[in-house]
Parts: sequence; C-alpha cells; structure tokens
Amino acid sequence: MVGASGDDLRALRDRPFDLLQELERRSKAALAGAAGTDVDAKEWVGIGFRLADEQFIVARDDIREVLMVPESIARVPGAKSWISGLANVRGHLLPIVDLKSFLGSGRFAGQRDARVLVIKSTDLSVGLIVDEVFGFRRFLESERSDTIPQTLVRCDHFLEGTYERGLENWSIFSVGRLEKSKEFQRGAA
Repeated sequence: MVGASGDDLRALRDRPFDLLQELERRSKAALAGAAGTDVDAKEWVGIGFRLADEQFIVARDDIREVLMVPESIARVPGAKSWISGLANVRGHLLPIVDLKSFLGSGRFAGQRDARVLVIKSTDLSVGLIVDEVFGFRRFLESERSDTIPQTLVRCDHFLEGTYERGLENWSIFSVGRLEKSKEFQRGAA
C-alpha cells in the first residue's frame, strides 16, 4: 500500500476507494499507537458539572444516570435543609440532595440547566442536584495533577486532584469521599 506522507494521499485522489482504505488503516494505526506518535493510551472519562461558577468532574463509573430535576420532590420532616426530599423516579423513591447547600454555598434556585447526578452505590441511590451538567469529558493521565485546588464552593476535602487542559481546570469530585463523610450520612436535623 502507500506510505505515510501527505503526497502519497494526494496520489490516491483518483482512486477514492483506495484513499478511504488508506485513511482507515492510518486511523486504526494511530488509535493502536502503531503510527510512531506518542499516544498516551490511558484515558480517564468523567462527567463534567458546574456548582456556582466552578467546574468539576466526577468519575463516569460513580454515576448511574443524569436526570432533569424532578418537578415534584416531597420534603422529609426532620431532615437537614440540604436534603431536598424524595422524588418518585420510575416507581422508585430517590433521595434528592442539594449538593451546593450541603457544601454551604447557597441553595438550588430552580435553574433550567440544573440536573440530578444519581450516584451509583450498592447501599442506597442518592441524587445530587448540580447547577449544570456538561456531559462526558475525556482526559489523558498526563493531564492529571494531585494538587487539590482551592474552591469557592468549599469542597476541598471531597476533591482528589484536578485535570488541567490549557486554561481549564476540572476539579475531581470524589463521590466515595462524599458518601463516607459523617455529615453526609447524618441527614437528620
């Protein structure tokens, strides 16, 4: 087949099928790291979200699903103010927590972009209200830093580091640390 230079691709312009085959071969080689380039095969995938004006990332494996904020959330008598209540989600009761309020950074104000991140847990599913979800974000391991950034939302003890890409910093929010915290486990007022 044809070599790896751009001139070789131009030589295939009159043979579109061969050109497509060569492009496919190169793509597969690049993905496999066989193209001779420095490909960092370790990729971390998370779900990006916003609290106030700060962006965070949570491991994809820690979240079962992302929901719209339920229209009807029943308050639980005697619960802390950061527990919004219980919502009926497809016939199952889901405790809903206002994450920003839990962290002492204000209450959920009913924004349209707000979403609920449902924690994947073996014990009990819990939904965390966040101001916005950005979807999946992929990072190379080389972009990770173990430095815990200072946050305005005051959640430093729930962070595991940060991913830095260009001018953007994504603080890594640990669902495991949140679930294990005594304050989170004690929802009674």
